[in-house]
Order: sequence, then C-alpha cells, then structure tokens
Amino acid sequence: GVGMGMTAPVSITAFPAEDGSFQQKVKVSLRIPSQFQDNPPCPTDENIKIEERQEMTIYSTQFGGYAKEMDYVNYAAKLKAALGSEAAYRKDFYLCNGYDPPMKPYGRRNEVWFVKE
Repeated sequence: GVGMGMTAPVSITAFPAEDGSFQQKVKVSLRIPSQFQDNPPCPTDENIKIEERQEMTIYSTQFGGYAKEMDYVNYAAKLKAALGSEAAYRKDFYLCNGYDPPMKPYGRRNEVWFVKE
C-alpha cells in the first residue's frame, strides 16, 4: 500500500542469444528509494522479489535517445569491441539502464554495463 514512485536507473538484465539479440527472458530491476532501503515495503505480487545487488565493478558505455532493444544490442557490441579480448567480464548477461521518464524528449541517458569478473 506504499507508493514509491519511479526510480532511476531502470535496469534490465539482458541474456544475449548467439546472434547478440535478447533471449526471451529478461529481468527488470528498480532501485528502492533511500528512505525505504532499511525497511522496504513487502510486495503484494508474488512475481516481484526484493533482491540486494552486490557491489560490482562495471565497464560502461552511454548513449542518448529513446532506447530500444536494438540500440542496447548495438552499444553492447561496440563496448565489447572497445574492450577487446583483454578485459575479463561476464559474458552470460549484461545490464541495460535507462535513467529518464518516458515523457522526457531530450537529453536522455542510457547505458550498457558489462560486469567485471
């Protein structure tokens, strides 16, 4: 019964298929606002889980506009190319992050994150 509003970033865990596109399973994560961190409200929908994200080091790239799946796939490919074969990061998933509400038309911020191993 507690409304928390929208938080940023909205983070989508993408599980890439062989061709780089997203597999059908994705995981959407929302940050719990600071005032609820110590005692988050209990979800009333059994499909919603509260998880604690562990500290991580990431490789990241940023881009603007209204991001679509293909944008994230393309920027993930660019990040992979920029890192080359030397960087060790998780290959089984990456994170797609959006920071802006849908009604913000300009100055949008999106990021692709690879989690360092």
